[in-house]
Amino acid sequence: MGKQYLKLQLLTVDQLSAVVELDQRCLGGLWTKDGYQREIESPNSDLIIWKREGKTGDQEPKKEEFQLPQIELTDVESSSDQLIGIGCLWAILEEAHITILAIDPEYQGKGLGQALLFQLLVSAWKRKLERATLEVKVSNQPAINLYKKFGFKEAGCRKGYYQDTGEDALILWRGDLHHPHFPNTLHHWYQEICLKLN
Repeated sequence: MGKQYLKLQLLTVDQLSAVVELDQRCLGGLWTKDGYQREIESPNSDLIIWKREGKTGDQEPKKEEFQLPQIELTDVESSSDQLIGIGCLWAILEEAHITILAIDPEYQGKGLGQALLFQLLVSAWKRKLERATLEVKVSNQPAINLYKKFGFKEAGCRKGYYQDTGEDALILWRGDLHHPHFPNTLHHWYQEICLKLN
């Protein structure tokens, strides 16, 4: 079998079935295919995926600022063309509301969640949004640690927010996305993530 790679890209309509399968594996069926299609069509949503594929492609994509490297996989035998991570944000007024951040359990602990969160924050910055917010289960300490590493702070709690378990949600918030120093912060994170992914 040839080499396999992971790369970040925007979700497309032809990947709807695959993203619903990923949603089932990671989130227990949070959104339907119609739900993801609405997000793709909405000008106020960014849906970013980690996609596994069997080759790099014939032409290199246009190099953009803070574009993360493609990652070569050396120990994976399953088929190519599978999604292994999904992140989504909604742009609401001056705020980026991060609605999904999920990595396939088989691929967790490799820095892919960090890279996905970073790319969502880059999207928010490019949209000239001022702040980012999200909800996370109070018991999900690895996710809370990840968000705090990226400067998110606790802003409150929603009681019984998660219908499947009745668990509370922490509301996390990070401001200053429009501040002149934020590109420097992005550059620092970018360097750290590139080192972890290589």
